[in-house]
Amino acid sequence: MIVRPLVTEQGMHFANAKGAYSFEVNRKANKTQVKNAVERIYGVKVDKVRTANRKGKHRRRGRTIGMTSSWKKAVVYLQPDYHIDLF
Repeated sequence: MIVRPLVTEQGMHFANAKGAYSFEVNRKANKTQVKNAVERIYGVKVDKVRTANRKGKHRRRGRTIGMTSSWKKAVVYLQPDYHIDLF
């Protein structure tokens, strides 16, 4: 379900301040599946999950116009006693 963690400047701030970690997830994954995957992979307890569908952007290469892929982002909030060392 989890494609990769999103390590950005804003994501690092939220991880340290609020215990919120961002992941790119499968587009068909729901919140329960994301919660179970994070708990199983990282050995933590998840408090809540928020998801957002991100639209692909238009990109041009010479005369050809295309689009990048759309993707799904999940922000996982952990219970106060837990944290993920990757971030």
